[in-house]
Amino acid sequence: MKIGIEGQRLFRKKKHGMDMVALELIRNLQEIDHENEYVIFVKPDTDDTVLKQTDNFRIVQLKGGFYPFWEQFALPRAARKEGCELLHCTSNTAPVNTKIPLIVTLHDIIYMESSYLKILRGSGTLYQKTGNIYRRLVIPRILKTSRKIITVSNFEKNRIAHFFGIAGDNRLTAIYNGVSEHFKPVTDLSELDRVSVKYKLPEHFFFFLGNTDPKKNTKGTLKAFSDFLKLTGSNYHLVMLDYDLAELEKLLTEIGDKSLINRIILTGYVTNTDLPAIYSQCEVFLYPSLRESFGIPMLEAMACGVPVITSNTSSMPEIAGNGAFIIDPFKPDEITEALIKLLEDTDLRTKLISNGYEQAARFSWKAMAQNVLQVYRETGMNNKS
Repeated sequence: MKIGIEGQRLFRKKKHGMDMVALELIRNLQEIDHENEYVIFVKPDTDDTVLKQTDNFRIVQLKGGFYPFWEQFALPRAARKEGCELLHCTSNTAPVNTKIPLIVTLHDIIYMESSYLKILRGSGTLYQKTGNIYRRLVIPRILKTSRKIITVSNFEKNRIAHFFGIAGDNRLTAIYNGVSEHFKPVTDLSELDRVSVKYKLPEHFFFFLGNTDPKKNTKGTLKAFSDFLKLTGSNYHLVMLDYDLAELEKLLTEIGDKSLINRIILTGYVTNTDLPAIYSQCEVFLYPSLRESFGIPMLEAMACGVPVITSNTSSMPEIAGNGAFIIDPFKPDEITEALIKLLEDTDLRTKLISNGYEQAARFSWKAMAQNVLQVYRETGMNNKS
């Protein structure tokens, strides 16, 4: 069977969540499947060595302009030309019109939900808002024709089923994401020093992967950190990656603590291979999102031996299990209290780290790829029947 996989953004230098999921899927399929033939469709960009071709995996660099045009026109045309018998679109959207049997990974439907749209109103970047409009137009149409719909947690599976009225639809399946093997405690002093110098890391810090998406709860996290410093008088810093300085200053004005800028380190973009050394040096990893469909970063932190604070909302309790300190993300004071407790209560800290190791070990990219491969096989068999 010839299977096409959409990996439009895999060659871009700054890869994020869905890009890494697609990349790990393909890498692990290369290890476990030597029977089927694969065509990986990517958009040309600078990081073109991140994937290697093998005997049954061929990479097609496909031009086609802006994202929607690439997906709606260039991708189905190329997949048809290559003779693909299945087309797997990995990042929430897919071509509306294609005669090739379609599998779509629908990571989440956050952009469809009225509660999230209220949070988004007046915030978020133009790029994020435009992307959400595109998804709201495309998703309802492709769900009608997709042969299989993969999502990443049971929480998100139930949300999709309820929202689109497809409860009991056997096309919908939940397949967990994984944790990459390089996420483990870093003890090499030269590596720790290299990363510290590269990103200007302070001696004592909390780590937060916030961005401009309102669901990440950056404002609430900053308020909690501000209160933490006022209550404890400590010398801790907050390390944030890839965040815009002007946006940060705006949020600090809103929470009434402009001086907090002196306690925040903005690293810029951090490569995936450098993340373990940052996790390994932080005191606590903060992941108090308002809404997530899975939450890979908290598992990465657990695998690196770091206590995690996360939310009691959406998928996060499902994925965190008993490996994290669970709080209400809408109450910054609970985040503050959790930070203080994790610094003062050594037994609790030790227990969470131990539980975190065990929880992270339950998730692997190989298992994810095996489950996706089974979806390919079932869909291919149904096409022939």
